[in-house]
Amino acid sequence: MTERKGKTAVWQGGTVWLTGLPSAGKTTIATVLAERLRAEGHRVQVLDGDEIRAALSADLGFSKEDRDTNVRRIGYVAGLLAAHGVTVLVPVIAPYAMSREAVRDRHAAQGVPYLEVHVATPPEICADRDVKGLYAQQAAGEISGLTGADDPYEAPVAPDLRIDTRDRTVEESVQQVHAALTERGLS
Repeated sequence: MTERKGKTAVWQGGTVWLTGLPSAGKTTIATVLAERLRAEGHRVQVLDGDEIRAALSADLGFSKEDRDTNVRRIGYVAGLLAAHGVTVLVPVIAPYAMSREAVRDRHAAQGVPYLEVHVATPPEICADRDVKGLYAQQAAGEISGLTGADDPYEAPVAPDLRIDTRDRTVEESVQQVHAALTERGLS
């Protein structure tokens, strides 16, 4: 329970899983949304895929099995935090539908709200953005196994929200996610 504007409030936590290709804008949307939610008085945690992989899954590679294990680990942590009233924003590629479904199912079994957001940025736009230089490295033959380039990405068939970032500003994308949270009583 938290005091907010003189009233006792019970914070409803939940997980917002932002999936999409590398450089789709997942982390950018999550970071800006986190700032907005914190300004509104919410308890928020961003579980960035790269940071969590380094902390919890450094022992894993990038095989399908290892990627699945990494996603399930992140989903477990997200569920724990969300069950304790934290809005958890998870910008993680999570390339396989089965892994994402396992995370959704775990949240449902625990009665924890879960929102899957597909940041549906086309591969050519992601390659143009190439925030980490991964597409350039893959094109040069320096790396392989890049999700969406030479490794599969199973786009969500029926996400709770799909955002096409091509002609949308970051703030417009954040507003879309915020509206979905508000609709579900989570903001």
